[in-house]
This record gives sequence, C-alpha cells and structure tokens, in this order.
Amino acid sequence: MTRGRTLALAAAGLVIATTVPLLGASRPAAASDNGSALRPAMGWSSWSFVRRQPTDAKIKAQADALAASGLAGHGLVYINLDDFWQKCDANGFVVDSYGRWAVDTDKFPSGIKALADYVHAKGLKFGFYVTPGIAKNAVTADTPIEGTSYHAKDIADTSKTEKNYNCKNMYYIDYGKPGAQEFVDSWARQFASWGVDYLKIDGVGSADVSDVQAWDKALRATRRPVDFALSNNLPIDHAATWRQLANSWRTQGDVECYCGPGPNGSGYPLTDWSHVSARFNSAASWQQYAGPGGWNDLDSLEIGNGDQAGLTADQRRSHFTLWAMAASPLLLGTDLTRLDTVDKAMLTNDRLIGVDQDGVAAKRIVNSGAQQVWSKKESSGDHVVALFNTGTSGNATVRVNWSQVGFTGSGDVTDLWSGSHKGTVANTYSATLRPGETRLIRVRPLG
Repeated sequence: MTRGRTLALAAAGLVIATTVPLLGASRPAAASDNGSALRPAMGWSSWSFVRRQPTDAKIKAQADALAASGLAGHGLVYINLDDFWQKCDANGFVVDSYGRWAVDTDKFPSGIKALADYVHAKGLKFGFYVTPGIAKNAVTADTPIEGTSYHAKDIADTSKTEKNYNCKNMYYIDYGKPGAQEFVDSWARQFASWGVDYLKIDGVGSADVSDVQAWDKALRATRRPVDFALSNNLPIDHAATWRQLANSWRTQGDVECYCGPGPNGSGYPLTDWSHVSARFNSAASWQQYAGPGGWNDLDSLEIGNGDQAGLTADQRRSHFTLWAMAASPLLLGTDLTRLDTVDKAMLTNDRLIGVDQDGVAAKRIVNSGAQQVWSKKESSGDHVVALFNTGTSGNATVRVNWSQVGFTGSGDVTDLWSGSHKGTVANTYSATLRPGETRLIRVRPLG
C-alpha cells in the first residue's frame, strides 16, 4: 500500500492509526481537542450542484454514486446536506415544538434520520447544516426549551437579526440568559440522534463567537464524534478562536461563480478561474493556523464534471494541487452521478490525496506575478513542492532553489501527478507551465 493510499484510508477510518506516519513537527497550538478532524475531511457537499433544491432522492443518488465510483475507497466518505432542508413560511423558519427548525417533509418525507441511516448503510458519513440564532417563529410562539422551564422569549435578543441565507428572520441569542445554552444543547442532541457526523454552521462572523462556543460545548455533550465546520469568509483576526473551537473554517466567500443559467445563477459553470485563483492569497495568509484538529477550508473542490464545471483540465489540476498543499478539506461540489473520466483519474490519485492528508499546510515561498511556488516538509523529511502559473495567457518558466525549499545540494525528484521518477536534480528545479498549469513534486534531499 502506498503512503498516500494509507493516509487517505486513515482519514476514512479504514485502517488502524498505527499505519499513519507522524505529522510534521511544526503545528499551531490551541487546536480543538474534540477528537475530530485529525486529517482534513473528504467527501461531497450539496451546495455547488444541488444548490437550493435538495431532496431525499437527490442526496441518496449522490451517496450511491460516491460509493459505486470507488471514491469512498480513496477516503472521500462524507455526504453533506447543506442549506434548504428546512421549511419556511412568510415569517421565516417553521419550527418544531421546541423552537428548532422543522424539516421540509415535501423534500424529505422520511425525515433526516432515515436519510442519514441510508448514507451510513453505504459505509459513508452524513453531514448537516445550521446557522446561529433562534427563529422568529419560535419567539413569536414562545416555544419551550426542551428539558427546561425556559422559553424562546427568555433567550432571544430581538433587537438584532443573525445572518441567514434562506428564510432569514433569525434573532440573536443572548447567552447571558438562562436557557440559552440549553436551547443549543437540545438542537445538538436532535442532530446527534439523527446521526449527524459533520455539522456546518454558516453565516459566522465576529459577533458569533458565543454561538460557536455554545455549539462546540453542545456537540461535545452529545458524546457523538462530529466534525465541526464554520462558514463562511471568517475574519482572520479571530483565527486562534476558530481553531480552538472548531475543526475547520472557511477562509473566503463562496468558490461558486453563480454565473450559471438557472435561478440564482445555478447550473453550469459552477465556478471560474478567478474564484479559484483568489484562494492563493488567502491560503498564504491563513497557513499558520492549520494543523491536526483544525483546517483552513478553501471551499468546495469543483472537480468531477470536466470542463463544464468552469475550469480547464490544467486549472482543475491546479485547483486540486492548491487545496492539497493547503491541507484543506476536500469536499466535492460536482455531480457524482456524471463523473468525467479525466476528473475521476484526478480524484483517485492517491499521491495527491496523500499530500492533502499529511497534516501539513504549505507555505508560499515564491510569489512573483503569475509565478508561485509552495512548499511543505513532511515528517519523513521529504519536501513537497508545487509550482504554479496562475496566469490566463502565456507560458511561464517557474523556478525554485532548493535553498528556498529548506535544504542545499541535490534532491531526488518524483512528479506526483504522473508518478514518474525524475531522478537527481541539483540546486534548482524549474518547469515551463501553460496558463493555469501546475507541477507538483516530491523531493528527497540527498547527502
């Protein structure tokens, strides 16, 4: 079994931990100790392709495709249901008897637990979605908080509304009030009982630290392992807080271009190069905060449906390479029922997956216009180096000295995309790259 394959399967929980090499020595302090996300999550999320119309049938079809495609065997095991699973009326979210969002039974007639059970039966994990606050309808009806004598009006701050992208009408929660933590606890217990393995809390900003603290505490109290993800475009000045409380955090806005022909810009293309290439700067800025237990999330990986996703094959390889070098979660946003053969070969490249799953976020060591070089050192002593031409026209010869990487003399080089062994290279490595192309190598210092 190759090293990359071992790492990928370890991330999926499919091999014993002793087969996974130790992580690099450099790691940030104060990571979440909830026991989740020792490696970045890998799988699929509904937002990019399914968008605002998720249904039971659509999510099951993607789970079927993930399992049948063989991608799960490479570590891609999450099926994450994003926004629009909830039911709304003119005043916002319809709520249950305890003030929590009600499931839209037209979309999910058997409920969320049945869907999670279906996903689990495929050997996969199930992810879910929520935003901070308490629904206006809960406050209007003054619903009781489960297991307490408190009610929605006791904990709501109706002077301000939380960010919400769907039904809106979410009030802030005043966590200084009795019953506030208990409300979030009841929601977390419900999600745990449904079989949630990954929870994305969206619309998080600087004013929501208390919500993130409450959800972290509530999820721990369920005793169910949950990968806790924050979204989106979180402020970097709170990076140490996000790392302490959660397992990943979105470092920018959406990677989707919203330039498709459907409602709200849905449909193909899903993204464009400008939305992907914008991640190079944010990945460099956030690099120091990534490590076991907490990862910089660059957003969905739009690989799987070929050129129609909005990127050329070269750009898609660069897309994957940057995400892997950054040790970002790898959550596909494409339609898994129509996998492109070129893209499937990319997604089953265990050498690339191993770079993502090594638990080390790369540093940018060359930044000269469209020419960029990123590097990281793994626990074996090998260095992984990525060279990029991020431009949209004109070839570029990108160079890096081994001294910039972190050693001197010669190195033994292997191309990780092709798997070909390039042999000994002294002092300097260079590659002439097409617009949007990348070269990813593993180099072992000699001598």
